[in-house]
Amino acid sequence: MNVKLPKPFTFEGGDRAVLMLHGFTGNSADVRMMGRYLEKRGYTCHAPQYKGHGVPPEELVHTGPEDWWKDVMGAYQFLKGKGHESIAVVGLSLGGVFSLKLGYTVPVKGIVPMCAPMYIKSEEIMYQGVLEYAKEWKRREGKDPEQVEKEMKEFEKSPMGTLKALQGLIAEVRDNVDMIYSPTFVVQARHDNMINTDSANIIYNEVESEGKKIKWYEESGHVITLDKERDQLHEDVYEFLEGLDW
Repeated sequence: MNVKLPKPFTFEGGDRAVLMLHGFTGNSADVRMMGRYLEKRGYTCHAPQYKGHGVPPEELVHTGPEDWWKDVMGAYQFLKGKGHESIAVVGLSLGGVFSLKLGYTVPVKGIVPMCAPMYIKSEEIMYQGVLEYAKEWKRREGKDPEQVEKEMKEFEKSPMGTLKALQGLIAEVRDNVDMIYSPTFVVQARHDNMINTDSANIIYNEVESEGKKIKWYEESGHVITLDKERDQLHEDVYEFLEGLDW
């Protein structure tokens, strides 16, 4: 069985543009439903896919935050190139970190960081997440358990400089959150086991925007865009976008 590879998407909905950013080991499918929802309500939505993501896990370990930031900036310029002067950004997890970085790097109308980490998790916990991602990928390829285990043993020999670089990115963004003046809607799942949920409070307290708000989703886990409160999340993000000064 071949794994169907997710791809970047652009949904043309109108003059107002939303850049949608997925998380580490995620892909554009994580934000696709929200993109379709917003497209129907008049927004053009574009989601890149970072280098090394949505492809076999062996490719992930050879990429890092510098590569992914280039993809984010390329996606921002893509929307600019299509004539969109006003761009808001919505990001999940690592995508939320990048949405904040965009907020103090380039002009954005508004920012929605969703379950975005501001705390450095131990490399061990992050590494376990990468191993689970790799194993699940191989299972979905239809490989038998013995083959999966054999390939995982090889995969575990791969150097993981990516994780240290990722920690550096999170620390850098946390240090600069107080340079953000765009309206910000901080989204956090209560049952988020991937990050320290106090990250949401740090973002909310430190952004300098006068138009900021925070909402906790009591029934959701880390990938909040695909969880049980996603319909409510769609409505809340839309309401936030509608309130921006386009």
